Amino acid sequence: MDTLQTMRAFACVAETGSFTAAAQQLNTTTAYVSRAVANLESHLRTRLLNRTTRRIALTEAGQRYLLRCEQILAYVEEAEAEASDAHARPAGRLRVHSMTGIGQHYVIRAIANYRQLHPDVTFELTMANRVPDLLDEGFDVAIVVASELPDSGLVSQRIGETYSILCASPDYLARRGTPKTPTELMDHDCLRLISPVLPLDKWLFDGPNGQEMITLGPSPFQVNVGDAMTEAIGSGMGISALPVYSAIDGLRDGSLVRVLPHYKLQILNVYALYPSRQYLDAKIKTWVAYLRENLPGVLQADGAGLADVGP
Repeated sequence: MDTLQTMRAFACVAETGSFTAAAQQLNTTTAYVSRAVANLESHLRTRLLNRTTRRIALTEAGQRYLLRCEQILAYVEEAEAEASDAHARPAGRLRVHSMTGIGQHYVIRAIANYRQLHPDVTFELTMANRVPDLLDEGFDVAIVVASELPDSGLVSQRIGETYSILCASPDYLARRGTPKTPTELMDHDCLRLISPVLPLDKWLFDGPNGQEMITLGPSPFQVNVGDAMTEAIGSGMGISALPVYSAIDGLRDGSLVRVLPHYKLQILNVYALYPSRQYLDAKIKTWVAYLRENLPGVLQADGAGLADVGP
């Protein structure tokens, strides 16, 4: 028995005073309405309506039950309207997961700008260098940096691309010299940036000769956060790959120098992942749309900014 539907039928009969009128209002048959009320009475083991050939009247139990039905049905209608409104108006809490570097440099700023457009949306941002399980962990959207994504059943939207470059400190290069080709890196201290989407012991370059890969030897230092690696490079520990967004400030203030300036490490895509296209909540839809519209330009501007700071 569908309790809500039988409650609606009973309440409509009580309001109209007629099974036929209730059926017309509910766009169904008189037999269905009569059967629904009978099923409800059988389920409750209580007579709700006194019926004669001329009129229908509520019993005392029916009057009490009608009051509760009206309250419950009002709550249900309110909940349905609120849920339907979620597909039309961005509001409520949005749980976002982002990889750390892109989260610190771009996502927080994007959240601030997005909320100027949609102030009724609040954010809970979690940053970690991993790809989360959206369904198990309850995230609405994940921002992931990867060369490509495995088939996960999630919806993915490409929202930009980025890449890494090699950097060292002026002091390190003064002591150890500046490599001119990828193979010369074998004679240097190469620091490893741990990434969930790139191999730990290999660097794949796009350069004047196409793609070149080198295998790194033993490393004196490794870390999993780009900004922490920036500090290690600036301290003169060696040469390492940095995402453009982690390197740009150091290149501008002179604490970092770009090594092999004609080479980029493997270009990576930035994706927004979310569970489903069907009945997509307005806050998810507008957040992903905002990222797709605005993030590529910001990423491109930082890449173009490398030309302003030289090799």
